[in-house]
Amino acid sequence: MIPMLTPQWSAPEGVRAAFSLRSGGTSAPPWDTLNVGAHVGDSPASVRVNRQRLVSALELPAEPLWLEQVHGIEVHTALEGARGVDVGEARPVADAAVTRSVDVVLAIQVADCLPVLLSSADGRVLGAAHAGWRGLASGVLEATVKAMEGSPAGLHAWLGPCIGPAHFEVGEEVREAFLRAGDAPDAFSVNPRGRWQCDLPSIARRRLERLGVRSISGGEYCTVADPVRFFSHRRDRQTGRMVALLWRPSVRI
Repeated sequence: MIPMLTPQWSAPEGVRAAFSLRSGGTSAPPWDTLNVGAHVGDSPASVRVNRQRLVSALELPAEPLWLEQVHGIEVHTALEGARGVDVGEARPVADAAVTRSVDVVLAIQVADCLPVLLSSADGRVLGAAHAGWRGLASGVLEATVKAMEGSPAGLHAWLGPCIGPAHFEVGEEVREAFLRAGDAPDAFSVNPRGRWQCDLPSIARRRLERLGVRSISGGEYCTVADPVRFFSHRRDRQTGRMVALLWRPSVRI
């Protein structure tokens, strides 16, 4: 079995979610070993094998819908039958995706940025967002919730592993970007170097709460602090990517 995290959240029965860890794959250092990122310099052959191992281990109904993530707020609507393309082929340029179809597997790649998974109360609408600091400050969560269309009060959200506040040092320009967007200053604490420690999960949680989302779980795992389980770009610079997956299978497993 490939080691994975299973999100602990209150999504309805029938919705499936998983978060890959760094072990159980075929990639050589510094991408060792279960790297699913095709854009980080790893061997395409290794990435293909790693992705297929995930598909097999999770019995996914389709290849995950890999996005070309650019730290923006574009939301891709995945229609019935949507599935990922081969390594090296063009992907939808977006930092979030929503679907109302079964057997579509949403995928968000990360190695410090915050992945956020969302499900409607009945599980018929799913959303997934890549919330690095730029996308989070610019409104990627707001855009994703809007694209899901239903009442935010009925949504369930899970915040995946990301860089934690003890390791996410930022400059004044990052803090100002969030403050201008209405985020609370207590998400930042000054450090001895006169810079700021930023709490991404706290900011994301409060943004979802402001939208009216009441059921929010996760946010407790720091990618930088755990090199055994997690890739971290801030810690290692050249490294692999993990993936948060979300889907609703037509056939119950």
